[in-house]
Amino acid sequence: MTTVNTNSGANNISDVMSAMNGKKAEVDSVQADTDKFMTLLVTQLKNQDPLNPLDNAQVTSQLAQLSTVTGVNKLNATLETLKTSYQSTEALQATNLIGHGVLVEGNKLSLYEGKAILGAEIDKAVDKLQVVITSTTTGKEVATIDLGAQEAGVVPIAWDGIPDPDKLDANGKPVQLPDGNYTYKVVAMRGGEEVKDARALSFDSVASVTTNGKDGVKLNLPVKGAVTLTDIKQVL
Repeated sequence: MTTVNTNSGANNISDVMSAMNGKKAEVDSVQADTDKFMTLLVTQLKNQDPLNPLDNAQVTSQLAQLSTVTGVNKLNATLETLKTSYQSTEALQATNLIGHGVLVEGNKLSLYEGKAILGAEIDKAVDKLQVVITSTTTGKEVATIDLGAQEAGVVPIAWDGIPDPDKLDANGKPVQLPDGNYTYKVVAMRGGEEVKDARALSFDSVASVTTNGKDGVKLNLPVKGAVTLTDIKQVL
């Protein structure tokens, strides 16, 4: 009858597992630094000059340094853990935006089938807010959208592609502007003076999400390119 050496098999499995998993990090970095510090301190105590030994103040000072180094290392380790956790949460949040329309800083719009979406952002309430649209083909201003008084924040705007009232066709009706690309600027008035804390926001959509340790989470937009979550002013 053939005898199977189960002990040998167990040892082999153990050896294979050890080789595959490797040794668990000898000790974590904080413990490793502590051990090194204590080794140096003990060596110093063993080899000190008997006629001129370290006084209590010196030993206490070195132990205080050990405590400080250990605390800083633990803090760093905790921050790394929090950073990883935050990036995972941010990545999950970002993937939920795929396919959604968003407003980001920019001054370009695309008129499609007589419709376009754009926006403005103001830091403080204004008495008057206007958006002036310019044709990229002719370089001329073609429409002014008057939004009146607005509170601070993001103002989403829908445009129907209709030019200013003074641009009429032969029948006296507004001419529908052709589909295509346009640019625009935001003009804000407060107390009778134009202010500079109003920004143009352009419409874009989230096509995909990229994540890596160096740059974090990036949202890839067809027009704007790669942006961060903080660059998104509003999700539509």
